[in-house]
Amino acid sequence: MNTVSAFDLQGKKGLVLGLANEHSIAWGCARQAHAMGAEVVASCLNDKARPFVEPLTQPLGLALHTCNIETPDDLEKLVAHAVAQLGRLDFVIHSIAWAPLADLHGRVIDSSSVGFARAMEVSCHSFATLAKLCAPHMTQGGSMVTMSYLGADEAVPHYGLMGPVKAALESLVRYMAVELGPQGVRVYAVSPGPIPTRAASGIEGFDALMQHNIAKSPLGRLVTLQEIANLSTFLCTDAASGMTGQTIYVDAGSHAVN
Repeated sequence: MNTVSAFDLQGKKGLVLGLANEHSIAWGCARQAHAMGAEVVASCLNDKARPFVEPLTQPLGLALHTCNIETPDDLEKLVAHAVAQLGRLDFVIHSIAWAPLADLHGRVIDSSSVGFARAMEVSCHSFATLAKLCAPHMTQGGSMVTMSYLGADEAVPHYGLMGPVKAALESLVRYMAVELGPQGVRVYAVSPGPIPTRAASGIEGFDALMQHNIAKSPLGRLVTLQEIANLSTFLCTDAASGMTGQTIYVDAGSHAVN
């Protein structure tokens, strides 16, 4: 293996889901993958989101499609569009999470079964569905990456029901790694530290959470969108070929400190 080219994405083809605006993790990943030589198809939630995303993707020539995984057939159509344009898939980055605010802001024991189920479907099970749709088109192996958070491993104030949902997502990554490993597909969860994204704005006390992470992290700061994108796209390169089934933190080290 060429140890230089192993660290880029030249000739790779990928799908990135969950672009919302210039602050979203999905956008950081799509931009970095493109910069590393990949051909990328991206998605945003709906036509309401498109005016915030298209000015980002258009200058790079990235195809942009809408995809609401709660809309029947949307995910199937997105994968079909991506495969029609790209011919195959070498990597998929899933950066989608959502919960009803009433359930997110309340106690976990008070959450509704409907709200919990919707959060699980959007934030967790959609990754499994995406894998089922994409795996047949990953004929040369590749990578599937999703986004988790420290709240999967410990109880983080105000993170509420998303903690159990992310814990399920990290478990899903391990099972998917076993199931897809025989065809050379690797599966990862990236666990970023808190950064100000649109999704994060729904969490109560988020500013305090960021300040707490700055205070306790060994690096004494938050991570950047670029640092999250750097890790996520590295996992899509051949340089990460010996890794799978892991949750990997990029949080300035705050996960290591109580």
